[in-house]
This record gives sequence, structure tokens and C-alpha cells, in this order.
Amino acid sequence: MMPTNTPSPARDATILLATRVVRLFVSGAVSIVLVLFLAAVGVEPSGIGLLLTLALAGDAAVSLFLSTRADRFGRRRTLAAGAVLLAATGFVFATSDRFLWLAIAATGGVLSPTGKESGPFLAIEQAALAECRPRRRRTHTFAWYQFAASLAAAVGALAGGLAGSALQAMGWSAPAAYRAVFALYAAGGLAIVALVRQLSPAVEPSTEAVRGPARSLGLHRSRRTVLTLGSLFAVDAFAGGLIVQSLVAYWLARRFGVSEGAIGTLVFGMGVLSACSAPASAWVAARLGLVRTMVFTHAPSNVLLGLLPFSTTFAWASVVLLLRASVSQMDVPTRQSYVVAVVEPDERSAAAGLTGVARTLGATGGPAIGGLLMAGWLGAPFVAAGLVKLTYDALLFLRFRHVRPPEEAVRTGCGAPATRT
Repeated sequence: MMPTNTPSPARDATILLATRVVRLFVSGAVSIVLVLFLAAVGVEPSGIGLLLTLALAGDAAVSLFLSTRADRFGRRRTLAAGAVLLAATGFVFATSDRFLWLAIAATGGVLSPTGKESGPFLAIEQAALAECRPRRRRTHTFAWYQFAASLAAAVGALAGGLAGSALQAMGWSAPAAYRAVFALYAAGGLAIVALVRQLSPAVEPSTEAVRGPARSLGLHRSRRTVLTLGSLFAVDAFAGGLIVQSLVAYWLARRFGVSEGAIGTLVFGMGVLSACSAPASAWVAARLGLVRTMVFTHAPSNVLLGLLPFSTTFAWASVVLLLRASVSQMDVPTRQSYVVAVVEPDERSAAAGLTGVARTLGATGGPAIGGLLMAGWLGAPFVAAGLVKLTYDALLFLRFRHVRPPEEAVRTGCGAPATRT
């Protein structure tokens, strides 16, 4: 049984923000040492690749299973269950070096090889935040939620790398040093359980809504809307998979012959600009609307992406990448806000979960195809990704420009809540 706490929307929002900061911090730390740990305990490169693939596939399966049931099972219970899986995964990696156990934990637990979001948490937290914040403040809340997560992941990655190096300098073996980081990951899971237990019932959908119409995958009235959005988001994620960060770094090194340090500095600058763009997205959305903000900030970044291969110097390439980073993520909080706004309250966890899983699956084949394109011409993945993303922007705008969330319908005098198709 979850404890019954007195409802306080501001307090619930703060707790949800804290759970994500803790989760992204420990995920960022583990992302630095994960492959190093596997190599240190003797896992062959083919086995490492298999385990990472299993982790991504398992993440999609766990997220789909839990997020589509959260509104009926209970959002607080589901978040706690996900945190227990996260802690269990960290415990297995901190105590075992047998590949079988590691593969089982990576597949059935919660583990992010990329340092980004994993598990069912994001979808359920978005739905809960929508319950405990006023409509007019929802996008603003999501923007700061994204900002804090980006910084937590960056700091966690730095901490994980420094901890591994420092412990080895003190005489620890490499596997032991990496296990300490996984122990931190497990502790983070337990901390999230404790935080989730402090949430009030206000984060749950109403009892009447939960007992509402029959549903498939946690959806009823908004099924077509969510499936259409998920399909479009998968296209965008596939294009993003063509130019994952490792391929960008490889292109910079091959194209301009620059050092890892120069690339690392550029990537850090991109990360800071990307994080800072999140709060600005709420200001833009208040004036343009969510769909127009998603499209009108995303499209220029995709034009820059397509032009990147034609940069003649590292300095020009850096300018293009930094400009792109300043707007490329402004669609993230607005996208998250839009998904939970245009569905019924008791569909929010499922809607966010399904669209998130669609993005994960869409991105899966991108890196392999990006590598093949790069083999023909180094700049090909960037041009292809830019064109595909611009196609996504056009399709999203054409399909959803008239599907407004309730607060925009009221503000513009359009009367009824968001149209559901």
C-alpha cells in the first residue's frame, strides 16, 4: 500500500522533479562505465553489443508493459515498481560478472546504455505532472523538467567518469571501481522508491475515469491520435538515429582531423545550449501554440543539419552545430506537453508511454543505416537526416495544426477541448 499524503500540487511537482534528477544522475554515471566494466570482466565485443541491444529492447518492453497499465494499477505503485527494477539492475551489476546474469538484469530491469531516459518513468511522470499543475503552467513545468534532467545527466556522466578514475588511482581494480558506480545506481533506485512514497493521490487519475470505457493498450477515445503521433515520432527518431553523437564525433575527426579534446569541448557546449533552450520553449509555446513551436523551432535546426556537411572548416561546423543545439531540443517539452494535453486524463500514462516506445523503436535502425550511408559519403547521414526530419515536421503540422489542447482552444476562442480523431 502506498501511504496517503495530503494533496499538494506544488509539492508533488517538486518530488517528481527530484525523482528525475536522481534517476538521470545515476543513469549518466553508469553510461560512462558500462562498456568499460563489461570489457574489464572479459566480455567480448560481440557480447557487449548483444547486451546493449538487449538492454534497449528490454527497456522498450518494460516501458510498454508498465506505462500502458499505470493509470489502472496506480501511477505511484508503477513508479515504485520501476524504481525497484532499477535498483535490482544496479545490484546485479555491482555483485556479478557472469554474462548470463548481467544479460537478464539488462533485459528485464532498467538500464540505459546512452545515459538518457529509460524505463516507464518518463511517461508516468508526464501524466502525473499534468494532473498536479494548472493547464497554463504545464508546458512551463515540462520545460524546466527537461532542463533539470539534461543537467543531471551531464553531471552524472562527469561524476561516473571521475569516480572510476579516482578509485583506480587509490588502488582499486578496474572492475571494483566500476562496481562502485553500479552500487550508486542501485542506491539511486532505492532513493526513488522513498521519494515516490511521498507523492499524494493527486497525481492519480480520477476513480471515475479509471472505471471508464474499455481500452486497448491503455487507450480508448484517443487511440487513433496517439497511434498517429507515435508513428510520426518514430520517423523523427529514426532520422535522429542516423546521426547519433558517436557518428557526429567520428565525422568531425575524419573531416577536419581535430582532437578528441576539441570534439569533447564542442559537445559540452552543445549540451549546455540544448539544456538552456528548454525553458525558452515554454515562452515560445505561450505565443505560438504547442504544434507551431514544435515545428517552427525544429525545422530550422533540420535545415542546419542538412547544411552541416558543406562546412569548410571546423570553426564553421562548430558554429552550425552550436546554432542547431540552441533550438533543436525546444520541441521536446512542447511535444511531451502536447501528448498529455490532447488525450483523456486516464490515458496520459499510456499515451506518453506508447509514443516514447515508438521513438525508441524508430531510432533502433538509425545508427546502422547511418554507418552505411557514411561509408559512401561522410556527409550523407546528415543530409538524409535533415530531409527526413523536415518531412516529419511537414506531416506533423499538416495533420495536427487544428488539434489544439484545451487551454489553447479556450485562449483562441475555439470553444471545445482538443479535437480527438
